[in-house]
Amino acid sequence: MTTSRTVVGNISLSLDGRVAGRGGPYDMGWIVPHNLTDRARTHMLRVTAPATTALLGRTNYEGFGGFWPSVADNPEADPKDREFSRWLNAVEKVVFSTTLTEATWENARIAATDPATAVKELRQQDGGDIIVLASTSVIQNLIEADELDRLSITLCPEFVGGGPRLFPDGPEATSWRLTDSTPTESGALCLLYDRA
Repeated sequence: MTTSRTVVGNISLSLDGRVAGRGGPYDMGWIVPHNLTDRARTHMLRVTAPATTALLGRTNYEGFGGFWPSVADNPEADPKDREFSRWLNAVEKVVFSTTLTEATWENARIAATDPATAVKELRQQDGGDIIVLASTSVIQNLIEADELDRLSITLCPEFVGGGPRLFPDGPEATSWRLTDSTPTESGALCLLYDRA
């Protein structure tokens, strides 16, 4: 039995703490230029490489699944995007949804439980890191359950002015320690925080 798997929440945030704009969960055009820089791509590969399990909410599962699978074999795609796509296709994907009945992407399955319970079960299994890929509700659930070990935040130099926040009022106060900070070509900061 192992309990050494690190649980990482990976997300992009605006300066005013938003995960999406006023237009809803797909209003993320302000994020794209900051995630397409060379350093942001390198950061994404660095935080995902140790992971053998990816956690996704339904919205991100459908969004990622509609774009990333074919990037691996696209000769016109950035080499780092192809590498990320290959990893994403191969990694175990656990999807949290109350509406999906099947997961058609290879190595994906629908979770029969909530994220915190699933993570507790995954921690008892051998494997690498467990990473949440930009799924706000999953990250919030894990923070509230004290099951998140690391936060990987790409802080975008944008004020969105409205839309959902990653951190609404409510979670218990906790302390985090900055373990890495990388500025990108667009002015975004890729930050890694570990639980203190």
